Amino acid sequence: MSKVDKHQFKDVLKQIQVARKNAIQSVNTTLIELYWNIGDYILKKISTEQWGKGVVKELATFIAKKEPEAKGFSARNLWRMKQFCEVYPILSTVWSVLSWSHHRRIMTLKSEDEREFYLKICVQNKCSVRQLERLIDTSTFERALLADNKASQLIKELPEKTEGLFRDTYILDFLDLPTAHQEKDLQKALVLYLKDFIQELGVGFSFVGQEYRLQVGTDDFYIDLLFFHRQLQCLVAFELKTTKFKPAHLGQLEFYLEALDRDIKLPHENPSIGILLCREKNDEVVEYALSRSMSPSVVAEYETKILSKELLKQKLNDFYNLIEGKNSDAEE
Repeated sequence: MSKVDKHQFKDVLKQIQVARKNAIQSVNTTLIELYWNIGDYILKKISTEQWGKGVVKELATFIAKKEPEAKGFSARNLWRMKQFCEVYPILSTVWSVLSWSHHRRIMTLKSEDEREFYLKICVQNKCSVRQLERLIDTSTFERALLADNKASQLIKELPEKTEGLFRDTYILDFLDLPTAHQEKDLQKALVLYLKDFIQELGVGFSFVGQEYRLQVGTDDFYIDLLFFHRQLQCLVAFELKTTKFKPAHLGQLEFYLEALDRDIKLPHENPSIGILLCREKNDEVVEYALSRSMSPSVVAEYETKILSKELLKQKLNDFYNLIEGKNSDAEE
């Protein structure tokens, strides 16, 4: 029997696996480009030669007869390709890495901003179609929009852009928690379902540790959960509260951020960010508290069940009404 170290064979196996992955991706990219080109062709024919449903149906029949092995070119799918070209007048090579199933789902969204939001998340996070469905079902776009609108001035002034990175409400429906639970229960459950939690947090979060120890003088303090954000290049401290937000909670979080920046942060990293995750919050109280905060912080609430889009849209409307009312008072 040969005495060659079998571990060396793994190098060859890795090359095969990488090549196979690249081949699959190449086929997918070619297919997406083909669908866009067909959609562009149909769109132009409708404009210049008044093609209608009947002609497109004839085209589908023609393709099926001449290329019986070619699947996915039914009249219904040909109209989707036309819609695909309308949604993306210029096909970005970035979007072409996603599957046709991804695009079919994203095309159903009404807003261009919403479509671009989910496209970016899917590309950056390599989301499966199933994960995309959950992002949409949990209204991730609306929750990110709320967080962007309510962000403190210090968050907006950070060196890196934070738009779309945080949530006003985090949906923790994957946790098996009783209605009444303690902060320790929440912390343990989040670590137990860490993969699901990181997916809910969004792109760029890497877990550092729980009960992260900080020593200031002779005293020890512990951050509930500590993450590092690759895009923002900074530490992100999570402080968990199973009660309603109180302004005093921010003082504790700000102390942790100061200790992180003095003793843990590396010279090339940006200032640490704090996320106070509460069971409930009053937006007006939060706005008052953050306006005097000296640290970049986010106050969010968590839900253990999926919220309806209608409720989130109402929250957006309530927030806009609140801002408009303040602006009116200021003008008077």
